[in-house]
Amino acid sequence: MHRTHNCGVLRASNIGENVTLSGWVQRSRDLGGMTFVDLRDRYGITQLAFNMDTDAELCTKARKLGREFVIKIQGEVIERSSKNDGMATGDIEILVNALEVLNESKTPPFTIEDKTDGGDDLRMQYRYLDLRRKPVKNKLMLRHRLSIETRKYLDSIEFVEVETPYLIKSTPEGARDFVVPSRMNPGQFYALPQSPQTFKQLLMVSGFDRYYQIVKCFRDEDLRADRQPEFTQIDCEMAFVEQEDILNTFEGMVRHLFKVVLDHEIQDFPRMYYDDAMEKYGSDKPDIRFGMEFVNMNPVTQNKGFAIFDAAELVVGIVAKGAANYTRKQLDALTDFVKRPQVGAKGMVYCKCNEDGSFKSSVDKFYSQEDLQAWANHADAEKGDLILVLSGETDKVRKQMNELRLHMGDQLGLRDPKVFAPLWVLDFPLLEWDEESERYHAMHHPFTSPKPEQLGQLETHPGEVKANAYDMVINGTEIGGGSIRIHDRGIQQRMFDLLGFTKEEAQAQFGFLMNAFEYGAPPHGGIALGFDRLCSLFGGSDSIRDFIAFPKNNSGRDVMIDAPAPIDQTQLDELFLATTSKEEE
Repeated sequence: MHRTHNCGVLRASNIGENVTLSGWVQRSRDLGGMTFVDLRDRYGITQLAFNMDTDAELCTKARKLGREFVIKIQGEVIERSSKNDGMATGDIEILVNALEVLNESKTPPFTIEDKTDGGDDLRMQYRYLDLRRKPVKNKLMLRHRLSIETRKYLDSIEFVEVETPYLIKSTPEGARDFVVPSRMNPGQFYALPQSPQTFKQLLMVSGFDRYYQIVKCFRDEDLRADRQPEFTQIDCEMAFVEQEDILNTFEGMVRHLFKVVLDHEIQDFPRMYYDDAMEKYGSDKPDIRFGMEFVNMNPVTQNKGFAIFDAAELVVGIVAKGAANYTRKQLDALTDFVKRPQVGAKGMVYCKCNEDGSFKSSVDKFYSQEDLQAWANHADAEKGDLILVLSGETDKVRKQMNELRLHMGDQLGLRDPKVFAPLWVLDFPLLEWDEESERYHAMHHPFTSPKPEQLGQLETHPGEVKANAYDMVINGTEIGGGSIRIHDRGIQQRMFDLLGFTKEEAQAQFGFLMNAFEYGAPPHGGIALGFDRLCSLFGGSDSIRDFIAFPKNNSGRDVMIDAPAPIDQTQLDELFLATTSKEEE
């Protein structure tokens, strides 16, 4: 028997018991007559004591233990003379009477402790060592708990988990596919699924009226902190439902997860239309933990001789409460922030509402004190507040102001990761026009239904039609999105027409789905929640990578196993794929 207990379970109530423990050596301390070793497994750390006076040979053996040696010990649980309140096992230690080295270890490339000296690249290269560290282990345990509780909740309301294929057909809509060559079908390829979308709709046609799957999906796209080439979704679909049914069901699931995992009660789950979100926050995923809503400043800023504002389609401002004490250096830093290529503004105007009732702005040359008072009245700014203003084309300047608003929220400490503010964003545009390709693209995907009352406008004003779609947003992060689906072949065909598909292309790509609609497809809809994002939100992190056991880096590489990598020419030949050697290049 390698262990009778784990390294996190023993307490004062176990004093006097003889136990067997196994684990990794965290550290050791030689104090002359005594040697102490911290033994670690995934459950915790227990201190081992070796006494030179009672067993010199055993104590000498213990002193030769290196970090991360795998050992097995036997001994008696005794009271610890110098207790450690910071450890769950801090009231006891094990007086060791037998020690066996199960495996030695090379010196690790970084310290395996809560605060390590390893950088990101090094820790990803040795991810199996990084996973031994408590902060990383706890993130995966949180992921496990969320997975279990998600399944429990969905099972309790009669959802059925169904696995869908990983080798599917490539489609032209959406992000780029990862493709897999077929050896038995030369020149033909599978694609890895970006989502099980069409399969879950077919399950609704099949009569499985409540489906879910915690499923791996794949997208060949540029990476960032909240993206990986392979990611996990909580994928769900329901038949015989309307939008309200889906919102209530998954609002309930998220409330359940917050309660059982974080012991946090979600008080409000407001709803906001897409158009309002863009007007008030410049984002379809607004962070509503703090105010600072946009104010249309056109009425009080234009026609005053300041050409930049006069020529702008929109002059928009935000009020930073209590920030009138910002120094010139701080204001210059804000200006530099909005001028960054990632934001794209040409400049920024500010107005300080001083405590003495006066105003100081960066455009005093063009605006009198009375004008600036009108700014403050219009924006509901008070003494001590700072008004920040951007101008330009409506869509562009809203996105720029969104970045500035979030930046100010960070600077003023208004984005507390322990505060959770969820909402639903509803009624997205169904289509968006792409100038380059001169055609419409689906805002969500081609299977999203228009709002029922706007069906007729598909023929006359398709660009004005709203989608029967919804996104779940928490703390400025899109956690999930979904829609009521099209279940009528004629409407689906019209949607493909608007997206520029010929009838032949639509049939070739999605004929199987449209054919299924002719066999009694029920009204249905669903949602997919980003499971990795949900984990990072619950864990208070900006990066989903911390919550994935073996993630890729920002270049999409697994530096631990060195993938992707070239494959043997024999394999390429079997797949009927050619390669070009460096000499031929």
